[in-house]
Amino acid sequence: MDYPDLSALPPRAREIAEERSALNVYRMVFHSPALAPDLVRLGDAIARGALPHPLRELAVLRVGHVYGAPYEVHHHERIGRGLGLDEAAVAAAAGTGSPQGLPAEQAAVLALTDRLLERHGLTDADRTLALSFLTVEQLSDLVLTVGFYQLVCTYLNAFEVTTEGEGNPG
Repeated sequence: MDYPDLSALPPRAREIAEERSALNVYRMVFHSPALAPDLVRLGDAIARGALPHPLRELAVLRVGHVYGAPYEVHHHERIGRGLGLDEAAVAAAAGTGSPQGLPAEQAAVLALTDRLLERHGLTDADRTLALSFLTVEQLSDLVLTVGFYQLVCTYLNAFEVTTEGEGNPG
C-alpha cells in the first residue's frame, strides 16, 4: 500500500505527520488523519509511562514476535538494547531463548505478557505475581502497553509496513 500524501492532510495532522515521517509506521497511519494524531500521543505517553522502560521493551518485543511483526521487532530490539536489555532477554522475548536465567522480573513480564495475549486478561495469581514487583500503576501501564502494541502490530501487518526507505529516526 502506498503511503498517504502528507501534504494533503489537515494542518495539525500534517504537522504531526511531518515530525514523525522518518518512520514508516507514522507515515502509514496517517491514512487515518482523524485517529493518527491521538494514536501518536498515546504511543508517546506509553513511552513515558511508569513501567520500567526495559520491562516495557521486553513486553513490546514479545507482542511483536507473537504477532509476527518484523517492523516492530526491528525497531524495539534496538530500543530495548539501548535501554539495557541483553541478548538473553531479547532471545527470550523472541521465543528462541529461555526465560530461565533472566532476572525474575523480566521472566515474569514475559509470562504476564503471554497471559494477556493468550487469555486477554490476568488471573488473581497473575496479578499477585505482578504486584510482587510492580506498583498498580506499573501493572496498569503493562496491560495498556501490551494492548497498544497489539493494535500497532495488527496495523503494521495489515498494511505490510516495512523499514524500506525509512529516514534516520534521529
